[in-house]
Amino acid sequence: MSQGERELQEKFGTKRRATAFYDNQMIDYINEQMKDFINKQQFMFVSTSDRHGNCDSTFRSGQKGFVYVIDDYRLMYPEYRGNGVMASLGNISENPHIGLLLIDFLEDQVGLHINGGAKIVENSELEFILQDKDLVGRLEDMHQGKAERWVVVTVDEAYIHCSKHIPELREVSHEEQTQKNSGNYFKVKKEK
Repeated sequence: MSQGERELQEKFGTKRRATAFYDNQMIDYINEQMKDFINKQQFMFVSTSDRHGNCDSTFRSGQKGFVYVIDDYRLMYPEYRGNGVMASLGNISENPHIGLLLIDFLEDQVGLHINGGAKIVENSELEFILQDKDLVGRLEDMHQGKAERWVVVTVDEAYIHCSKHIPELREVSHEEQTQKNSGNYFKVKKEK
């Protein structure tokens, strides 16, 4: 918890509720229920900031299990080829703090926050980190060789995002989705 949190809890009279939350809903590791939840998710939101505190929030997705729980204190997710900007990875290279938010909109309308330290790991380093050559092969197969590198997160905080304000959504098949011009959806591209 930050100094700012503590100061605002005092100012707005929420210290008792906040203390109950810290004591009853926040841990510094990934428990079994959290592992099961993570393994079912197909996307997450990722927050980083550079050394000056300039923030970036982004979205990562993949098939169920794309976020791999290494152990009770570490997890990792793949970085696929994108637009080449490297905003999140650039921030991590300057400031290793990261915030992850995984939300189940489809079944239980609940979320999981994970805050911690991030490290960029090349594919060639996976065997050293995982200590299991077969597992590395299975992960490569799962991601069809598309993972250019990985981000390993060491957990400082793990806690619930309650369902109170999470809407229920429904999953649609690829056939139901319409193809959009996602590259220039917001009409930002400069005309030549």
